[in-house]
Amino acid sequence: MGKDSNWSIVLHGGTGVAEHDDMPPEREAAFRVGMAAGLEAGVAVLAKGGSALDAVQAAVEVLEDDALFNAGRGAAFTAEGRNELDAAIMDGSTLAAGAVGGVTHTRHPIALARAVMERSPHVMLVGTGADGFAAASGLEQVDPSFFFTRSRWKALEIELAALGLPMPDGPDMTGVAAEPDDHRFGTVGAVARDGQGHLAAATSTGGMTAKRWGRVGDSPIIGAGTYAADDACAVSGTGSGEYFIRLTVAREVAALVKYKGLSLQAAVDEVIQRQLTDLGGDGGVIAVAANGDMAWSYNTAAMFRARANASGERQIGIFKQEP
Repeated sequence: MGKDSNWSIVLHGGTGVAEHDDMPPEREAAFRVGMAAGLEAGVAVLAKGGSALDAVQAAVEVLEDDALFNAGRGAAFTAEGRNELDAAIMDGSTLAAGAVGGVTHTRHPIALARAVMERSPHVMLVGTGADGFAAASGLEQVDPSFFFTRSRWKALEIELAALGLPMPDGPDMTGVAAEPDDHRFGTVGAVARDGQGHLAAATSTGGMTAKRWGRVGDSPIIGAGTYAADDACAVSGTGSGEYFIRLTVAREVAALVKYKGLSLQAAVDEVIQRQLTDLGGDGGVIAVAANGDMAWSYNTAAMFRARANASGERQIGIFKQEP
């Protein structure tokens, strides 16, 4: 396929339950700054003729380093007081994919997912093995305390109390106010089409607050929370992972585009507004099509989202009343 300038990129920072009037203006502004930073990181790659894979990884790494988002630094805590990180990436031109689950020492899980795709014969690695592969691959390793944030620890305290479960040992949070639960589902993700016409998708998450028993959601499951194919579209999801897995949400969107001939917007709306909603799940997706069309759909009160393309469109939104 010849080179063109029809690149596009879409990001999400998770879906939320906060209405506009319930979010303090300074917090809203911080989220918009964070989304803008991730967007511009991806745009910088694509505008220079870079690949969709590089663009989605760059965008997601910025969001992984932003403690506002539940991915990388700022990840949710398990019931045992650990941060267990999941991520996936997929190359639409080859259907190559990489994923990781239960990572605890790797600064950028999305970089590790790409290493799994490119440097191993496997698609998914989990736990200590995944971190060990990261270290052997030269990826930055950090002490688990790197991922700690007081707001996420306080959220764990509240959730465990509601569940009647004991609180693990940790810092004294006496007097620390609980921050609003802006994110119900705090995954981050990016999808892109590059100037070569290739697509890519990437998703990263800290999972659910107080998750137990090594739970893994849809984000690192290829076809559920992450999918890309050049002849259809690229999709990244955020939401109630158990429902996304059962519906294979990301692959379902691609199938509707490829086999049913639905427009990208019609496909994401069919899956989110009808199938996911009818099953009782919450969340949303972002997507980009082979022709560069961009779309998103969500059935929650908010979704942290941003998009841009070569024609100069730049859009950042959080709440339903925005475009």
